[in-house]
Amino acid sequence: MFDLKGKSLLITGGTGSLGKALTKHILSKHPEIKKLVIFSRDEQKQFQMAQEFPITEFPQIRFFIGDVRDKERLVRAFQHIDYVIHAAAMKHVHIAEYNPDECIKTNIGGAENVVDACFKTKVTRVVALSTDKACAPINLYGATKLTSDKLFIAANNIKGENPIRFSVVRYGNVMGSNGSVIPFFINKKKEEGKLPITDPNMTRFNISLQGGVDMVMHALEHAWGGELFVPKIPSYKIMDVANAIGPECEKPVVGIRPGEKVHEEMITPSDSFYTYDLGKYYTILPATHMWKLEDYLSKFKAKKVPLGFSYNSGENSDWETVETLRKLIKEHVDSNFKV
Repeated sequence: MFDLKGKSLLITGGTGSLGKALTKHILSKHPEIKKLVIFSRDEQKQFQMAQEFPITEFPQIRFFIGDVRDKERLVRAFQHIDYVIHAAAMKHVHIAEYNPDECIKTNIGGAENVVDACFKTKVTRVVALSTDKACAPINLYGATKLTSDKLFIAANNIKGENPIRFSVVRYGNVMGSNGSVIPFFINKKKEEGKLPITDPNMTRFNISLQGGVDMVMHALEHAWGGELFVPKIPSYKIMDVANAIGPECEKPVVGIRPGEKVHEEMITPSDSFYTYDLGKYYTILPATHMWKLEDYLSKFKAKKVPLGFSYNSGENSDWETVETLRKLIKEHVDSNFKV
């Protein structure tokens, strides 16, 4: 297990769903961590999170108000930090479509600021969170996250003798995260007895919060610099999610929202030239890297995927069913949910 003893770690966007799950995991599995900094701009969420993780019980934790748009604040926050997990982002597709300039400032400008702040301090490892929407993007959110991915990956090319390593993790919908479809449907069932369906054919990748945490920790421990990690995870059909939550509910079709895809992708055929199978994960390696490819492949027993390989939620070989979704909802989202 990756040893954080005596180390300091900072999570941007640390009050979000994944940030809180990472905090719980790190404080539980790595109690000898020197310092865990939660960096975010929402003071109310920080106040609420501080009730869950009181400093009297967790003396390692610190809460730091700041915005990734503010590079000076990031530089100050990164002082004496060893590792950074970059989770801060504007994430709602339709909100980004309506407010493109704000999305660009946070997702692209913020990524640039994080990279620059890392170089100005002594951070040695950085893991940036991506999204399946960054793969062959058709919406602004995905385009900004693809740009962010490229910034973090390319940062490895300009580090010189600096020992810092930048990597990226890309995954699908996190089950039960803020604003995601499952809690949305649960609330709609209670409030209206109707579950609005954007497109009956829609599919999505599905990962649990713990799965996301495990992937971030894997990248933090194993990345050599420049990798983009993709998990092997199941898909679900939106109609199966609706039938798992409210089989008796009316399900009106309301149409796809601006910028939405029917199926999500995580690896395109064009990516297959640089994609390797690591077993639990795929990795898309950078075209330019500062280490020997042969050493990397030998170390991780990585196998090249076939040319033309692609990975999308509609053509996945692994699927959740109505029954498995109900069990997962009870386990990961709502313990009172009736299976």
